[in-house]
Amino acid sequence: MPSGETEEQRQFREYFTARRDAVRRTAYLLCGDWYWADDLTQTAFMRLAVSWRKVRDREALDGFVRTCLVRAYLADVRRVWRKRERSVAEPPDVTGHAGASEATPGRMAFTAALRRLPPRQRAALVCRYYQDLDVAATAAVLGCSQGTVKSQTARGLTRLRELLEADGELTMMEGLR
Repeated sequence: MPSGETEEQRQFREYFTARRDAVRRTAYLLCGDWYWADDLTQTAFMRLAVSWRKVRDREALDGFVRTCLVRAYLADVRRVWRKRERSVAEPPDVTGHAGASEATPGRMAFTAALRRLPPRQRAALVCRYYQDLDVAATAAVLGCSQGTVKSQTARGLTRLRELLEADGELTMMEGLR
């Protein structure tokens, strides 16, 4: 333990170290940009740091961070400056932090199709299938009704299938049916 560090600070540091990469990967699935994912991850952990003393159930930390992350993403996409900042004629050839496992053609096609979905559909799909949350938990994270989660998920899957089918990558979706 570094000198002058309290027990709460040590606990937060350990939790942050253990969960940072997983939260960052989820953020990337939501936004499709590693730099934006870093910002969203930082926002989620800052909100957790501010509320650390208020969290009584340490088993609920993952859910709290997930909720902070998704809500930060949805708030970000509503901002006009974010839309202006992201408008480019051609996407860059190389992503900033893409690893070898993400360079597969199928994964790249899937990620590109996921980025073309509206933000709430994308968030619903990431929560339901990447985070493996049930409908009720996804509704709590997104701050909407269970019916909205079901409709956003159904519409998102339909659109994702259409996009992948058009690109000849429908085999990626077989696991989501």
